[in-house]
Amino acid sequence: MTSAGGAGAGAGPGAAAVAPGTAAAGGLGPPLRVLLVDDEPLARLRLRQLLAWRADDLPPVLVVGEADSAAALAALLDGGLVCDLVLLDIGLPGRSGLDIAQALRQRPLQPAVVFVTAHADHALRAFDLDAVDYLTKPVRRERLLAALQRVQRWRSAGVSAAAPAAPVLVVSDRGRVLRLPVAELLSLKAEQKYVQLVSRHGEWLLDDALSDLEQRLGPAVLRVHRNALVAVAAVRALQRLGREAAGDAAAGDAGMSGSEATAAAEQWVVVLEDGQRLAVSRRQLPAVREALAQRR
Repeated sequence: MTSAGGAGAGAGPGAAAVAPGTAAAGGLGPPLRVLLVDDEPLARLRLRQLLAWRADDLPPVLVVGEADSAAALAALLDGGLVCDLVLLDIGLPGRSGLDIAQALRQRPLQPAVVFVTAHADHALRAFDLDAVDYLTKPVRRERLLAALQRVQRWRSAGVSAAAPAAPVLVVSDRGRVLRLPVAELLSLKAEQKYVQLVSRHGEWLLDDALSDLEQRLGPAVLRVHRNALVAVAAVRALQRLGREAAGDAAAGDAGMSGSEATAAAEQWVVVLEDGQRLAVSRRQLPAVREALAQRR
């Protein structure tokens, strides 16, 4: 085994390039070349053991190197090491994994990035950097397999593993970090300190501000009320209600009393594909009309 800076994979700090042949053979076709980046030797050993598990459902994997810092990783890549995937810890000494991922995007040969971290706090930022997946420690073999299969599918389809993934929203669900495709989004509604996300397959609460989500998602969403966004693709109709019905709809969807809503004359609602009816405020009505007209 050769190393950058004179350090072996398990002997101390540094970067280690692994000779060809250290592979987890679990399938046919060219192997997925993986680089492990974590400052904890035991964490790298754990990943190596998981990758070496021989199973028919595991894509062929070749661990081509290890690094314990941004500098060690740069030494490997600048030395000509080529990899398809970087399993990258976020909590590295000095330069964080998030900074490293940003730098990797500037390289001519951009590898896919899967973050491996003890915390889920950075998931939103991670997917802003086009991460393929986000694994929390201790890494379970099933989750690692799912990440490898996702990268492998992109390679098999002839798509660069570093190409931006489809937009996703990141949610925490009973200790798991889930990536919800924006294409499945129906609505986002501010509820006290949280935002309620409604998708085609469930509902979740987000800590993000509604305005931040609106900025991130851009033209995929449409503000219909001060406390509500809808997915443009999910809107099936814009309807005008009678004054009494408008008051009831606004009260239910905007947190207003029936009398307040009626007084505000919010007499329009958008109807979503799942049957949701969300009030459209007078201020947002012209923009909603224009956005829906452009879809035709």
